[in-house]
Amino acid sequence: MKKIVITILQMGGLYGIYYIGCIIQSFLNISIPGSIIGMLLLFLLLQLKIVKVQWLELGSRFLLSHLAILFVPATVGLMNYFPFFQGKGFFTLVIAFLSTVIVMSISGFIAQRISSRSEKKQQSVERGFGA
Repeated sequence: MKKIVITILQMGGLYGIYYIGCIIQSFLNISIPGSIIGMLLLFLLLQLKIVKVQWLELGSRFLLSHLAILFVPATVGLMNYFPFFQGKGFFTLVIAFLSTVIVMSISGFIAQRISSRSEKKQQSVERGFGA
């Protein structure tokens, strides 16, 4: 029961950061979506150690484990624009495939860089050179 309450509170915290991003977007009247501003704000808070990963970890894991379900409303919403996509199915598939390959490639590259840096840092600590 305690884990459920903590998860709900952490998801509320994530939603709060998203909402702050939306408020910033509305207040500054900029074309960047509030969700992106919220994500950048979360990144900044984590990097500056204002927010600790442990404070949001359970809620984040829960949302990531149910990520596929969260895309269903967006996909169903596309049905409203079916005439726009009509006759362009092949191009839509090509664009979806290419964008997926690009995102996967960049994500893999970044993950490898982070992993190799972590391994080098760990090796230097094990040798007694690190702090």
